[in-house]
Amino acid sequence: MLIRVGHSPDPDDAFMFYALNSGKVKIPGITIEHVLEDIESLNRRARTGELEVTAVSAATYTLVHDRYRMMDPGASMGKGYGPILVAKGPIERAKLEEKVVAIPGSHTTAALLLRLYVGDPPTIEVAFDQIPRVVLEGQADLGLLIHEGQITHQRMGLHKVLDLGQEWEKESGLPLPLGINVMRRDLGEDTHRAISQGLRDAIDYAYANVDEALEYAMRYGRGIDKETCRRFVLMYVNDYTKRVGDDGRAPLKRLYELAHARGLITSMPPVDPI
Repeated sequence: MLIRVGHSPDPDDAFMFYALNSGKVKIPGITIEHVLEDIESLNRRARTGELEVTAVSAATYTLVHDRYRMMDPGASMGKGYGPILVAKGPIERAKLEEKVVAIPGSHTTAALLLRLYVGDPPTIEVAFDQIPRVVLEGQADLGLLIHEGQITHQRMGLHKVLDLGQEWEKESGLPLPLGINVMRRDLGEDTHRAISQGLRDAIDYAYANVDEALEYAMRYGRGIDKETCRRFVLMYVNDYTKRVGDDGRAPLKRLYELAHARGLITSMPPVDPI
């Protein structure tokens, strides 16, 4: 069976999927075809049910849960960190909602957090790796950074204005759910379990062979050095990535409850990872 797996071309996903991509881990009876696209492109493809397995933003799961089921492995959850708002200089918190924000996609979890903690500022959608340039060139007042930009923004000359991961932690006291992997429900439970176990085995392999997996992840690091890559990868490939479990379900449910209570999502998706 051919299974197309969508994930982002960034170091943490590359680290996670290295063993499946290199053949170090195989799933019996299944051939994996990797589809590399930025997260907002994958969010859009999930809305049409195009890929059998894909990474999506936790926020997008509210729109696709009828067609996809959440996977237990593969989640990206931050512990006291997450997307950040940056600018060329300091901006008062009270004035943020007036400013134009470059965002990595309207259906990303980062964009949902922006609405939760800033309000409804004017936005422009920009490929995530182009956001720093757009801010520096003055096309937007603020940039909403995800991926390695969260820890490399200062060397680009950008100033952190607001850490949305810290805002979430202050309000909830929970890890911040950013991305998850999902499988089409029509694949059936046996295939669901096989794919989940395969990804869990791949994550275990990467942890057991960190330097080897990091060498592969570096290909998607957009020029960052190995130690920065290691730091970023191990921020987001953590215990929750191996298994969402009960501790990971609680943050997801909390995110959906908050967003629903504030009218930002219309339905509460099931949190039933397999």
